Amino acid sequence: MDTSESSPHSDSEAAGKAGPPRRGWRRWALDTRPLRRPAYRRLWSSTIVTAVGSQLTAVAVPKQIYDITGSSAWVGYASLAGLLPLVVFALWGGAVADTMDRRRLLLITNSGIAVTSLLFWIQAAAGLGSVAVLMVLLAVQQAFFGLNAPARSASIARLVPADELPAAQALGSTVMQTGLVAGPLLAGALIPVIGLPELYLIDALALCAAVWAVVRLPALPPLDGRPARRAGLREIGAGFRYISLHKVLLLSLLADVVAMVLGMPRALFPQLAAETYASYGEGLALGLLFAAIPIGAVLGGLFSGTFSRVRRHGLMVIGAVVVWGVTITGFGLSGSLWLAVAFLAVAGVADMVSMVFRGAILLSAATDEMRGRMQGVFTVVVAGGPRLADLLHGTAGSAFGPRSAVAGGGVLVVAVMLGLAAVMPALRRYRV
Repeated sequence: MDTSESSPHSDSEAAGKAGPPRRGWRRWALDTRPLRRPAYRRLWSSTIVTAVGSQLTAVAVPKQIYDITGSSAWVGYASLAGLLPLVVFALWGGAVADTMDRRRLLLITNSGIAVTSLLFWIQAAAGLGSVAVLMVLLAVQQAFFGLNAPARSASIARLVPADELPAAQALGSTVMQTGLVAGPLLAGALIPVIGLPELYLIDALALCAAVWAVVRLPALPPLDGRPARRAGLREIGAGFRYISLHKVLLLSLLADVVAMVLGMPRALFPQLAAETYASYGEGLALGLLFAAIPIGAVLGGLFSGTFSRVRRHGLMVIGAVVVWGVTITGFGLSGSLWLAVAFLAVAGVADMVSMVFRGAILLSAATDEMRGRMQGVFTVVVAGGPRLADLLHGTAGSAFGPRSAVAGGGVLVVAVMLGLAAVMPALRRYRV
């Protein structure tokens, strides 16, 4: 580790000196100022390879399960098998991240995820053909991820100054969304060439970069100076009480629940591709529908220079969720595939804006001793919301038809978000 980074505050204190103002087109382009901070740059750089690598495993696991069983139901069961450990360990991991050195926790969990990916490769290369083994490994991997995500996100506020938090959030989100696009495409291209087991091995090797990046981070102990202590139900409960007492934090989380649960229509993409857009080619339609939102999010991230100049973060969250609802409604009413893709791409831009400012609010409005728990709850919301949306939209699509279900969900997003903003003004009034 560089001796220049031995202090947990060294990067933040050095970052306090503002650089020259961004002029011309650079004021609108991706804000890369946080990359001038060595520790943040290392953490962010590791996500470039892991964002793609993790998607290789995300494709390989359901593909292998389907190859073994020939059943999509088993693919769904595996998804649920990973959800419970993720929820439990994300909540606990948030409390742990507030009671011990976050760098140490990241070292432990990143190493655990890497070992799990290596075990995925071993079972696939050995040809075990066991769904039970796959589901156990998936559950273990998601447990490690649940412990890792809160510590990783909470650490950002210690590595960059407060005025660069939106830019740092945009950089991280842009890389992750790029991985959502490039990872599955790369997996589809590699499976016929090198085989499915090697996807797991590539992910394991990519995770070594994340471990090395964490090794070179400064120590990130609790700022209160207290030694590492146990994190249990009492600490988790304190996190929920903290959220209930800080309406801005509560509303920022509810905004994501509203957008994702009521307005994420991905469960209906296969039916829409097969029925509404079949004339364009079912395969082409399905691929475009799934890719449109991540592509829009990446494009939004590339113009994130505008985010750094905004101070009314709460208003940006409300506006982004409303735009998401309007564009999802437009998607549901679209009979043209290309118009539908355009609406989804704009929804992806709105989703990026919402992610950036919700993340910035959770980091800036919470004290450091609570940031891990806030990120733990945030991880649960992000992971659980789309899964609940799959159930809700799948049921509504069967009852009312897919286009009506999608459009109705979009209208509900707008109505509920505006209602929350009117009844509980804390979010719309919040300034950084």
